[in-house]
Amino acid sequence: MTTRIDQRFALCRAEGRAALVTYLMCGDPDLATSLEVIKALPRAGADVLEVGMPFTDPMADGPSIQAAGLRSLKAGTTVGKVLGVVAEFRKHDPDTPVVLMGYYNPIYIYGVDRFLADARAAGVDGLIIVDLPAEEDAELCIPALKAGLNFIRLATPTTDDKRLPTILANTSGFVYYVSVTGITGSTIPDYSRVTEAVTRIKRHTALPVAVGFGVKNAQSAAAIAAHADGVVVGTALVDALKSSFDAEGRATAATVDTVTAFVADLAQGVRSARQAAAE
Repeated sequence: MTTRIDQRFALCRAEGRAALVTYLMCGDPDLATSLEVIKALPRAGADVLEVGMPFTDPMADGPSIQAAGLRSLKAGTTVGKVLGVVAEFRKHDPDTPVVLMGYYNPIYIYGVDRFLADARAAGVDGLIIVDLPAEEDAELCIPALKAGLNFIRLATPTTDDKRLPTILANTSGFVYYVSVTGITGSTIPDYSRVTEAVTRIKRHTALPVAVGFGVKNAQSAAAIAAHADGVVVGTALVDALKSSFDAEGRATAATVDTVTAFVADLAQGVRSARQAAAE
């Protein structure tokens, strides 16, 4: 089955460019603002949307995304409400892929079968569940694939050639390569090593490889887009969103425009990367 994610990466490949994958925490600073921002992202140039599900004990998130998760939880965001935001988004955009990113505990509490059915009905295309290793595929990965959802796995600088086949066995949609050893937003990647890693992963799979963690601006996005199939931007986007809040941490009239202007700049960097590399 060809999914929206497959179609979008194929479109980007046909256009000779990488895909821009944007991450924002759903419910930060409130659900209504999240919906308006998410609706605006494709118009600004985002190709794939990662929508964060807040969790109290994240293991891979740096300070910015942890803080976003806490703001979201304080605003009353639940798994069900995240799915509601996606369902509302789908009324306005039938084409842009949506990937939910988070941790297994909230899904387990919600109920796996119920979650997959509701996610599919809402218009979710894929899942990135950070704390479920390949050895636990029976918990969620296999049921998700059977439900028609892509299950996107993370590979890291410490994922060697012996481990990669296990990681890739049930991965679909794309491979998310974490370009740094550490948490989100923690450091700047070594672009030469990123290129080597993407090449190595591609020896094991025909799936697109998207690179994230450490992408700060249009310049770093372009550096990665020159060699990867996708560029994932999370922490920098979360920080741009937060910069638009008022003194009480609430969204302002400038919030949507602040985020979309940043995404438009990233999109320009991504789209120009391979042309610049060829010149």
